[in-house]
Amino acid sequence: MKKAMLASAVVWLGAVGVIAAQQAQMAPPKPGPEHKKIAYFAGTWDFKGESKASPMGPAGPMTFKETCEIFDGGFAVVCRSEGKSPMGPTKAISIMSYDADKKAYTYTAAESNTPVFTALGQTANGVWTWNTESKMGANTMKTRVIITEKGPSAYDFKMEMAMDAGAFAPVAEAKVTKAGT
Repeated sequence: MKKAMLASAVVWLGAVGVIAAQQAQMAPPKPGPEHKKIAYFAGTWDFKGESKASPMGPAGPMTFKETCEIFDGGFAVVCRSEGKSPMGPTKAISIMSYDADKKAYTYTAAESNTPVFTALGQTANGVWTWNTESKMGANTMKTRVIITEKGPSAYDFKMEMAMDAGAFAPVAEAKVTKAGT
């Protein structure tokens, strides 16, 4: 009986040791280099630009202030913005991250004057290109945003739109600078 209890104890201790070793090897994931690239957008940004007349609304000036921070863990940047466009005052919250399965950056936004959307993006040589597609009735609307870094405290913003199989046309352009620079 003592031998059976001793054998049980040895098996149990062995199992505990294997589980402990496996848990030690399973450290929490860490952000990769792709996640670190989106840290570029951390900070408070002043957005000054012009919208063009389009299916999204009338032409006119746009001004926004956006504050972005790296979310706990380092896998995402979370932004809140507030401003004015020709369609009136607007607020938004957005999350940028990287989807390793899709090998693409993600940008999901909830804005006060449009439905929630997600865009997929790529970056190369300081140029970020984001694309999304949505339905407007029976039509398909494609939107492309191009952000061109102009150093650590400024970037150019350009939004283009295409309906169905048509060519992209400008919808908005802006100069964006970090607040205080």
